[in-house]
Amino acid sequence: MSSPVYVAIDTPDLHHAKTLAKAVKTHAGGLKLGLEFFAANGPAGIGEIADLGLPIFLDLKLHDIPNTVAKAIQALHPLQPAVLTVHAAGGRAMLEEAKAAAPAATKVVAVTVLTSLDDEDLAEIGVHGKSDAQVGRLAELARSAGLDGIVCSGNEVRSARAGWGSGFFVVPGIRPNDGQSGDQKRVMTPRGAMDAGASILVIGRPVTAAADPGDALRAIAATL
Repeated sequence: MSSPVYVAIDTPDLHHAKTLAKAVKTHAGGLKLGLEFFAANGPAGIGEIADLGLPIFLDLKLHDIPNTVAKAIQALHPLQPAVLTVHAAGGRAMLEEAKAAAPAATKVVAVTVLTSLDDEDLAEIGVHGKSDAQVGRLAELARSAGLDGIVCSGNEVRSARAGWGSGFFVVPGIRPNDGQSGDQKRVMTPRGAMDAGASILVIGRPVTAAADPGDALRAIAATL
């Protein structure tokens, strides 16, 4: 069984991204490439990282009118990402169009509540109530719209999986016991997130900022 850990390669520097990818290749289940990398290197850069042989989680968090999102996903077809993100807040029609436009082998997952937000942040943008309730609402929307799963913090994954047993649950905001939270507010350890029902874990700085990323990833894998 491959590792459930996808390493987040969050850098605009293609050479550095390749160096990190090669350092973690043996123990990673895949690589997450997001907006920072995509803005600097585009589809060609994604392709160069994909050529290293690991599945690619393309984390662009698409959020626009349904037609625009569908056309963007169609334009990404040559990259054949293993996982692709859209924002659940885009609504049912956007989610349905996104799934219909994606390659058959690509899991389309909906971002629910960013792990950098807490209940106070949600209130400021007009979402009243607790973050776990909002995640639950958006998870049900994603499920009923035909998506493969959601992105949520480890704090909500257990309850989300209880209502969607076949769902694919991506959990970012992962920090080892001795890790710093940084700009993440809703965090969990790798072992805790897996026990709660995560399908894959997204881990960035605890690995990529380490003196030896390969060793850091091996240490995390040992806890699983």
